[in-house]
Amino acid sequence: MEQVIFFTILTGFLITVLLSPVFIPFLRRLKFGQSIREEGPQSHQKKTGTPTMGGLVFLLSITVTTIIMISKYSEASTNTFLLLFVTLGFGLLGFLDDFIKVVMKRNLGLTSLQKLIGQIVIAVVFYFVYKNTAGFTPELSIPGTDISLHVGWFYIVIIIFWLVGFSNAVNLTDGLDGLVSGTAAIAFGAFAVLAWNAGQYDVSIFSVAVVGAVLGFLVFNAHPAKVFMGDTGSLALGGALATVALLTGLELLLVIIGGVFVIETLSVIIQVASFKTRGKRVFKMSPLHHHYELSGWSEWKVVVTFWSVGLLFAILAIYLEVWL
Repeated sequence: MEQVIFFTILTGFLITVLLSPVFIPFLRRLKFGQSIREEGPQSHQKKTGTPTMGGLVFLLSITVTTIIMISKYSEASTNTFLLLFVTLGFGLLGFLDDFIKVVMKRNLGLTSLQKLIGQIVIAVVFYFVYKNTAGFTPELSIPGTDISLHVGWFYIVIIIFWLVGFSNAVNLTDGLDGLVSGTAAIAFGAFAVLAWNAGQYDVSIFSVAVVGAVLGFLVFNAHPAKVFMGDTGSLALGGALATVALLTGLELLLVIIGGVFVIETLSVIIQVASFKTRGKRVFKMSPLHHHYELSGWSEWKVVVTFWSVGLLFAILAIYLEVWL
């Protein structure tokens, strides 16, 4: 196991690190620079023009690393196809969103409805392919127990909700340099351990490939970021994370492993609900990471704190699933 993990992480890391210095200037020449929202923290205005759509680099790295390492250490399967299909499918949606924002100068990108329809289509295709595999079980396992709930046809609703929900949750979290790169690496690392423990080596290898690729991206995405992943990267990572949870039968455990993403999303929901019903804001700004920025925390302090919380959630999840 140690050898497989080491070489998979190393391959994903090196591909991203070697490609990024070529790709970032290319994005800059094409003027694929990030537009910063005026209503966001003023300290972020200096980031205007930083190349975005950098998620393309680690998506390429994830794809190549997964194919190479699974062919060497495991066997290609329907799971492999589904993992790459959802990851690249959501990545394509994100790319279209970024392209419209950056190149066509339409600041909002795809409309919410267009994005939702695309996400649902990918989720439905995933369901119909997945339900014909040997590993398909329309059940939800309760973390820390031996209890499983058979949900039958309702499982397709869960799949749609998980894929749409977590892709958007990761997208909402992507607001500070290195925040999503680090939390995603931790979350996929946890799932890699759990998938390997369950004998799902293809899912584990994919997860470790993501870890290596995003850590390589973090070299250029850490504060001060030289490149942003854009919706291209964040939507893809969120969709991939939900897919790993579904294929391992650990859907509910994703709420813990992806706890940072869940909290960030809840902060937005709470903020909007409070403002619309009471005319008052609960946080200085949402998502939550902006609240701490406006409370005087440095960007780096917020990011490291959220990484630490993500690590604690990952350890808790592994404890509940493996040792409890």
